[in-house]
Amino acid sequence: MTESATATIDDLRGRIDEVDAELARLLERRALLAARVQRLKPVGGFAGRDPKREQALVAAMAAHAPRLGAARLARIMSEVIEAGLDAAEAEAAHGRSAQQH
Repeated sequence: MTESATATIDDLRGRIDEVDAELARLLERRALLAARVQRLKPVGGFAGRDPKREQALVAAMAAHAPRLGAARLARIMSEVIEAGLDAAEAEAAHGRSAQQH
C-alpha cells in the first residue's frame, strides 16, 4: 500500500470514528427518550414494542439512508430498540432495588 493510500485510509477511519462517536451519543439520547416513553405508557412498566410504529420508523429512515434500505435498517433498529428497552428495564430494576434498601 502506498503512503498516500495509507494516509487516506487513516483519514477516512478517523472520520468514521467521529461518526461512531456521534452515533453513540444519539443512541444514548434515543435510549433515554425511549425509557421515558416506557414509564409513561398507560399499562405501566415496560409495555413492549409497537410493530406498526417500528415499520413506520424504518420506512422514514430508509428515505434518509437508501444505501442501507428498509430491510437492513429494520434489523439495525430492532437491535437498537431491544437494547434501549433492556437498558430501561435494568435501570428501573436498579431503581427499585435502591428504593428497597
